[in-house]
Amino acid sequence: MRNLLCFISLLLCTTYLSRAQEYTFSQGRTSQTVEFELINNLIVFPLTVNGTELTFILDTGVGSPVIFNMTSSDSLQFRNIEVVKLRGLGEGEPVDAIRSKGNTLLFGDIIGKHQDLFIIYNEKLDLSGKLGVSVNGIIGYDILKDFVVSINYLSRKITFTNPADYSYKRCKSCETFDLHFYKKKPFINAEIENLDNSIVPVQLLIDSGGTDSLWLFEDDEKNVSIPENSFEDFIGEGISGGIFGMRSKLNAFRLKSFLIPKPNVAYLDSVSSAYAKGLSTRNGSLGGNILKRFKVILDYPNKKVTLKKNRNFSEPFSYNMSGIELIHAGTTLVKELNSTRFSLENESSVSNSSTITLNYMYSFNLKPLYKIAYVRKDSPSDKCGLMVGDILVKVNGKYAYNYQLKDIVQKFYGSEEKWVRLTIERDGRELDYSFKLKNLLEMF
Repeated sequence: MRNLLCFISLLLCTTYLSRAQEYTFSQGRTSQTVEFELINNLIVFPLTVNGTELTFILDTGVGSPVIFNMTSSDSLQFRNIEVVKLRGLGEGEPVDAIRSKGNTLLFGDIIGKHQDLFIIYNEKLDLSGKLGVSVNGIIGYDILKDFVVSINYLSRKITFTNPADYSYKRCKSCETFDLHFYKKKPFINAEIENLDNSIVPVQLLIDSGGTDSLWLFEDDEKNVSIPENSFEDFIGEGISGGIFGMRSKLNAFRLKSFLIPKPNVAYLDSVSSAYAKGLSTRNGSLGGNILKRFKVILDYPNKKVTLKKNRNFSEPFSYNMSGIELIHAGTTLVKELNSTRFSLENESSVSNSSTITLNYMYSFNLKPLYKIAYVRKDSPSDKCGLMVGDILVKVNGKYAYNYQLKDIVQKFYGSEEKWVRLTIERDGRELDYSFKLKNLLEMF
């Protein structure tokens, strides 16, 4: 079997071209609406692959479906396989993967036969650990190209409709944009207003698989430059490792009549930008933290996208001020009190005395275990002494296993000057730390 090298932008954007692989409705339907979970600005929903139900992220920045880290307990059969090598964002080497042809994917009453997909076995690429919920893969262009897809971030519902049966409603508050495709990826034209008030036209990848607001590639010739008021940070995880860049703010971001003031922006480092850029006119990515402020209608067959702002539109932009990145690191066995019962026994009728016996009923349960995977240099967590590898025991006095990962992380996005108290385990010892959140972006 041949080894192939594929350069991938964002998390994974496959460039393989293959024969048409269509998705269609079964049972004569023309439209279908399904619910999804919104986790860290990502759209997460169930998808059946070769008869096995998995969980996927809808990622407009990817072509063919990609499955990560299947285990021996996952009874999933793959067909017509070949070994490939994939190179993506991050500081690392290409990884081994498997390309499989002839698969069947089922999404409600939508079915895709003879589908290509990729399987990556790389324990460092742990989406489930980073999101705190089970996620098996990502899917994008292949399932979007055959439908008009309406994404309602408020109701957490996504509707797929046959293009011939879709009717656009009159909407004075909507804006429609032409889409430009490059290697199965959709691009949109927009404008940024830099901190020096200069306005720059940009071409951005629409990336529903990105949690941030905007990623930009530094390009001094196009006046896309990293401002002095910025700081280095971990901004994501790629197939080849961690992705680092500089965080800052823009004065504004414009999508025709939609003006979004003071959005957060991340400027990718030169190494990541080189792999991610691909298209020479591309300036960056438009991510989930802006997309969620709209109702989004993706019309791939007619190469256009329509946006209508929702009540999230004016939501302030925030970021993880703690400097900590947490991961779900497995489970821990916890002894928990179920109930307490007591019994009363008379010892002697003469002394009129009684004995009270207390019976404690315990159970042992597996609970989530969270670990610090990254600490930003000179951040509040770094300055107070927290370290990579520390196991989280308590958050503000409450046991960490009582939280979902997203609920703990949300505490790091709180108000500036808010205190956070953490108890961690390190080398078998429990240690207490506290720090005050510091919003570096508010200084800009």
